[in-house]
Amino acid sequence: MSQESTDTPSAAEADDYLSRRALRRGSAGWVLLTGLGVAYVVSGDYSGWNFGLAEGGFGGLAIAMVLMGAMYACMVFALAELSSILPTAGGGYGFARRALGPWGGFLTGTAILIEYVLAPAAIVIFIGDYVESLGLFGLESGWPLYLVCFAIFLGIHLWGVGEALRFSFVVTGIAVAALIVFALSALPEFSFGSLDDIPVDTSAAGSSSWLPFGLLGIWAAFPFGMWFFLGVEGVPLAAEETKDPAHTLPRAIRWSMGVLVVLAVVTFVAAAGARGSSAVQDAGNPLVEALQPDGEATVLSRIVNYAGLAGLVASFFSLIYAGSRQLFALSRAGYLPRFLSLTSRRKAPYLGLIVPGSIGFLLAAASGNGARMLNIAVFGATISYALMSLSHIVLRRREPELPRRYRTPGGVLTSSVALVLACAALVATFLVDVTAAFIALAVYAVAVAYFGLYSRKHLVAKAPEEEFAALAAAEAELTRD
Repeated sequence: MSQESTDTPSAAEADDYLSRRALRRGSAGWVLLTGLGVAYVVSGDYSGWNFGLAEGGFGGLAIAMVLMGAMYACMVFALAELSSILPTAGGGYGFARRALGPWGGFLTGTAILIEYVLAPAAIVIFIGDYVESLGLFGLESGWPLYLVCFAIFLGIHLWGVGEALRFSFVVTGIAVAALIVFALSALPEFSFGSLDDIPVDTSAAGSSSWLPFGLLGIWAAFPFGMWFFLGVEGVPLAAEETKDPAHTLPRAIRWSMGVLVVLAVVTFVAAAGARGSSAVQDAGNPLVEALQPDGEATVLSRIVNYAGLAGLVASFFSLIYAGSRQLFALSRAGYLPRFLSLTSRRKAPYLGLIVPGSIGFLLAAASGNGARMLNIAVFGATISYALMSLSHIVLRRREPELPRRYRTPGGVLTSSVALVLACAALVATFLVDVTAAFIALAVYAVAVAYFGLYSRKHLVAKAPEEEFAALAAAEAELTRD
């Protein structure tokens, strides 16, 4: 297998190894997976995106949202094709492993893992903000609340994937319905004059009332434009627990993206227009702020606050799922310590849930800075997006005869657009928070050192993603002969 070493056990040993690392098959159809795709992201409509107003103003964030929406649309079309070729729990790591080799697979999988460990850490902090604003039982945002959130929702995941996805679907439905209620409630207060009320920095090149921080503000707002869509690429991670994944995954990915585009536009415009961009740019709960023009709670603001909490819970819960499946796949193939992929009697990767959950809790408790956690997550995400888009281009050109039950509209042109925009978003993370970018780079460097010095020499040949890559290598060898 290329230049890397693999452990090739006997057939009996391989069967035993994989049987102790098996997920529950056929637990989800396309409707549940569409709900999962929306659940990954819906918290981004309730909190996080508004920090982009402080970077680019309404116009800058609006342009960033459109460009990042285009990036995600192009990327999910490419992922829909890739998931029809290789429907395994490895998701993006598996695609990159086939196209870019072991190093490409590891770099992609690690970037995805950074995203899915840090995003829940950011969201649990936002959950704390919403709970505190509700005054529930006198609770305040802080580590005790974060610990309770992780403990409860890790427990549900340990119970089983079918139960977990149904729970996520119900909570997501509540959150989406509340976004519609919010938009209708904000409509009577909407004013175009409120959209561009952030003071203009006259020293910034190209500044205006719509672009108060100039043209560079558009670029700086990229990471926050992503927050409306961040996580939807995780749908393929459910491949091994899906009915007819080669057909179901592309359908669910496309429907998820369609729903998210509508929600992003409605939420962004309604929130900024009802209260003003200036008023919501720094709020931990911007939709609630948008419905409280005098700072006093109303019946509608309380409803949206509770529903916002549901949206944050849905994303928090679903991203924990995604992170566990990415860790499971990397561990099962030997890229990370193999014991992390062991599954329970209910076919849940218990260490794959507990270990990243514990790390996420510690990061949230130590920092309390949701915006920084968000930016670290975005850094990992943008690297994975670039590598997954590149994987689509490489496989289209190098292996055009691979059976594809779904083909990306526009082919490599579509994935090339995603690649360029992902690289631009990666650079933008340095414009927003240099510290967050370098923290992510440091984590990446440690992971790369582990792979280079140890795990690349101990890959598991019988893991699905490795077998798929080995088959490609064998076919290439036969062609040369």
